[in-house]
Amino acid sequence: MRLTILGGGGFRVPLVYRALLDDATGSVSEVVLYDTDARRVAVIAEVLTRLARGHRAPVPVRVATGLDDALAGADFVFSAIRVGGTAGRIRDERIPLSEGVLGQETVGAGGVLYGLRTIPVALHVAERVAALAPDAWVINFTNPAGMVTEAMSQVLGDRVIGICDSPVGLVRRAARAAGADPAAFEHGDVGYDYVGLNHLGWLRSLTLQGKELLPGLLTDDAALGSFEEGRLFGPDWLRTLGALPNEYLHYYYFRRETLASVRDTPETRGEFLDQQQGGFFERAAAAGGPEAVYALWERTRLEREETYMAHSREASGGWQRDSHDLEGGGYDRVALALMHAIVGDSGTRLILNVRNGTTVPQLAPDAIVETVCEVTARGARPLPCAPLREDQLGLMLQVKAVERATVQAAVGKDAGAALRALALHPLVDSPAVAARILRRAATDSGLPQGA
Repeated sequence: MRLTILGGGGFRVPLVYRALLDDATGSVSEVVLYDTDARRVAVIAEVLTRLARGHRAPVPVRVATGLDDALAGADFVFSAIRVGGTAGRIRDERIPLSEGVLGQETVGAGGVLYGLRTIPVALHVAERVAALAPDAWVINFTNPAGMVTEAMSQVLGDRVIGICDSPVGLVRRAARAAGADPAAFEHGDVGYDYVGLNHLGWLRSLTLQGKELLPGLLTDDAALGSFEEGRLFGPDWLRTLGALPNEYLHYYYFRRETLASVRDTPETRGEFLDQQQGGFFERAAAAGGPEAVYALWERTRLEREETYMAHSREASGGWQRDSHDLEGGGYDRVALALMHAIVGDSGTRLILNVRNGTTVPQLAPDAIVETVCEVTARGARPLPCAPLREDQLGLMLQVKAVERATVQAAVGKDAGAALRALALHPLVDSPAVAARILRRAATDSGLPQGA
């Protein structure tokens, strides 16, 4: 079975390959890497060479010469592209911040700008998949994952599935804090009700062998203080919500505090990653062999994970991530679990980004939601969930309107839809601000301008 990774020069690609090397099923017979940056993909290929050393039957790796070469004959396609690179991310963050609104890669104005730039490229990828590998499954890592998956589904239907490691990371950490043995999660003894959009969802039920754990967890300050989301949101607010929010909801619930933290910092997350990863690839190109390149990658990876969501942590009192916080679901593990569930027709339950169907009746059937799915050889089927509370549904409807307007703007070069997407976002407080942000972004990248 051939696995193609688009964005094969991405910093996280070795995590996927390492998981493949540890995969006892050996279902992947070849990994094909494709990236528009030849230097980056050459460096990552060296890291993979080092990872493969010592394995009896390492998965062969090939670097493709072009997109069509990468896609032809693929059984699975992992799409993890970054249109515009980290330089584009910096603009997505800095332009909104200059107007006094949050700039973040997937949330708020920055997320809309990133979507406008990325969706046309993602659609082209979807069209080439449909032409060259019509039976392939596309697993979308590319952010903003909800928007991008929704756009690609216009071409690929249910054969594109979006993934994110934030929800399963939340479930794992909450289950551990509630006293469940980590092995219980692996054995399927932990049940959960999670629903929302990508980077905007809530864990509303958590069970161990049928026994509900969430109410007890919400009353236990010490347990809540033992994991990342408990510290981010605080016990009083979590008890008020009666649910555990995805970490990205901190930008919505604590907008003022997070914005102040970001504006006071000398560099945005994008600027940090631009320097860190840019420096990594420069040093790695001259490192002199796979062993040195791998050691450099491992040090850089740990630093990246330790600084994740630093501004939100600063806004909630300032604290360091501990080992449990670093144990998220892992994009690599989620992606491989999804792939195995499709190949094995297993009925595995995973939190994924898929077409809504009737899961949230107030949303369109083709709208992408993030929720618990049952995965078989036919793909991922969203499971029924309990009705959403009014505050949850209201926020979902508002942000979904933004996502769909962004897709419309990107597909049709629709300036009105672009302005609507920005101005209606809950973290953008003025159509005039939205118009200025669009004009500045369009000057750099040719995005649709607002009125």
